[in-house]
Amino acid sequence: MPVRWFLLSLALGPSPVVLSLERLMEPRDAARCSPGLSCHLWDGDVLCLPGAVEPAPGPVLVPTRLQTELVLRCHEETDCNLCVRVSVHLAVRGHWEEPDNEEPFGRAADPELEEPRNASLQAQVVLSFQAYPTARCVLLEVQVPTALVQPGQSVGSVTFDCFEAALGAEVRIWSYTQPRYQAELNFIQRLPDCRGLEVQDSIQSCWALPWLNVSADGEDVHLVLDVPEEQHFGLSLYWNQAQGPTKPWWHRNLTGPQTITLNHTDLVPCLCIQVWPLEPDSVRTSICPFTNDTRAHRNLWRRARLQLLPPRGWRLVSPCSLPTEATLCWQAPGRGSCQPLVPPLTRENVTVNEALEFPLLNGHPNLCVQQVSSWEKLQLQECLWSESLGPPKDDMLLVETRGPQDNRSICALEPSGCTPLLSGASTLWKNDLGALWACPMDKYTHQRWALVWLACLLFAAVLFLLLLLKKNHVKGWLRLLKEDVYSGAAARGRAALLLYSADDAGFERLVGTLASALCQLPLRVVVDLWSRRELSAQGSLAWFHAQRLQILQEGGMVILLFSPGAVALCQEWLQDGTSASGAQHRPHDAFAASLSCVLPDFLQGRAPGRYVGAYFDSLLHPDAVPALFRAAVPVLALPSQLPDFLRTLRGPGAAARPGGLRNRAQQVSRALQPALDSCLQPPGARETGLEMGLEAGDRT
Repeated sequence: MPVRWFLLSLALGPSPVVLSLERLMEPRDAARCSPGLSCHLWDGDVLCLPGAVEPAPGPVLVPTRLQTELVLRCHEETDCNLCVRVSVHLAVRGHWEEPDNEEPFGRAADPELEEPRNASLQAQVVLSFQAYPTARCVLLEVQVPTALVQPGQSVGSVTFDCFEAALGAEVRIWSYTQPRYQAELNFIQRLPDCRGLEVQDSIQSCWALPWLNVSADGEDVHLVLDVPEEQHFGLSLYWNQAQGPTKPWWHRNLTGPQTITLNHTDLVPCLCIQVWPLEPDSVRTSICPFTNDTRAHRNLWRRARLQLLPPRGWRLVSPCSLPTEATLCWQAPGRGSCQPLVPPLTRENVTVNEALEFPLLNGHPNLCVQQVSSWEKLQLQECLWSESLGPPKDDMLLVETRGPQDNRSICALEPSGCTPLLSGASTLWKNDLGALWACPMDKYTHQRWALVWLACLLFAAVLFLLLLLKKNHVKGWLRLLKEDVYSGAAARGRAALLLYSADDAGFERLVGTLASALCQLPLRVVVDLWSRRELSAQGSLAWFHAQRLQILQEGGMVILLFSPGAVALCQEWLQDGTSASGAQHRPHDAFAASLSCVLPDFLQGRAPGRYVGAYFDSLLHPDAVPALFRAAVPVLALPSQLPDFLRTLRGPGAAARPGGLRNRAQQVSRALQPALDSCLQPPGARETGLEMGLEAGDRT
């Protein structure tokens, strides 16, 4: 049985209760006061002109608090509109002015000065109301008897019935007096929609509303829309971000009834659902059912990533807000976990999708950014500068501290603590309290290894003498060593990440054949065909980002295998800046997910030496490859340019046996030909051809 996640109606505020509203059968606006006060509502609306704040000439009435209540204004029993009732609480501000001279026994010198004390206190209170597309201002006259006038004390309230507003609208209310003696009060409220009110039989716009339930069944999430047949409605999924406007993710115009299925990996806490009938001025209903879902919060951290912004900036990219802090840490190669640099650096609160910058003078490949959640748990860590500055270095981080008399000391950061040292190095960070330095480890370790070097020199001398005594045997050994150096270099195998668009099953078999043939050279080939389990667990974008980072750090290459489908995706991204048809891509299509990271490398000139392009010359014309790729990296035809392709993958510094590259190209070409011939056959004939199995395991 499916487990229902959201079966209660959406309500005003955090509590999922349904509100029952008072009905007003009076179509005209009205005002009433608390006991002891008298009030009058001016006919018609007035201009909203607050004016400047003026000093109070004596005791005056000022608004102190706004209070709202939702009611229904009905013309008939089944023809009502949502209306906002506003109550303004009033208080006395200021004092009576005392006369300058008085007669004995407390009698005023001028009897006319006593008259204001016996008169009632009056005020003109303005209520300003805005709810797109409505804007109104009304004026209320209020009188307070002298007996109730106590400076600083509340005198009661005046209530206005009422401002009509649309379901689900955001309303803004202001209140001030004329003249204005203080800053105006303001109040913002989001009105509920049809689901949060008992209005289905009273407000006609709610009669045709699509009703939505969310349920889970195993790994899938179902959006069940209970609407009449043939009724047209809109459905939108969007990310309700705390900073900035909402970000649309998926939109469709549908015909009821419908059940929409989502993968559980698509759930994030800020994912909201909005439905509405496709009618003019229809009411839209929004729900955000995954705010407190634990799987949605886990997915959010998996989708979040850190992005480098040269030269020293970075940002946290995430669809939703994250309660997190960031700091720098130092990741020395082969020395365990990354050591946080707190102190001397401090943790910074992070706003997602906004550029941040640490006060660094220089970047370093060992510097990493750590994201720590609000419950002090490490969630993300990225060494952002490793791609631009190369692999981590065996450097020691030095911390310079300054004492009260400007006494300076330098210590080396180690897992056990900070070891005092005296040396100079390049400055990474600096302020009034201290600095960070990075120095090569050989400055501090050469004395420790002096005896080891001496022993190595003695061993080398003894070995040299033995070689002189065995001269003929040495020559034969050198010949064997020369022959084996090529196989030794090949055994180390350069890594390559193969990206392609899964146009059809035949093309996937051809890609699998190419990857298997390249592994025999040998190369260490990474392809999504052999990583389905990791791809499903991490998501296409996260899997590609991790593989690309590892491949490039190891000095490998990324192969872009162009096909008609890949070319169409590239052109779509280059024209629109985003994938407009992303919802139609296959769930394991790493090529579509990778374009957001691949294209910036080409646009910013970082592609040469890291990427190589290829295409099958019988499936694609060379001019079909976008010019952006052809201008930046070699784009080679297969199998006609296989020797050049293998030479590019091998790299400039790799050794090669004479004639070996040509023989390997012939081996790869022979392996590709049956799969290429099968791919060129019509679909019906292709099914009867040779079936080439792919390895189920992950060869990476």
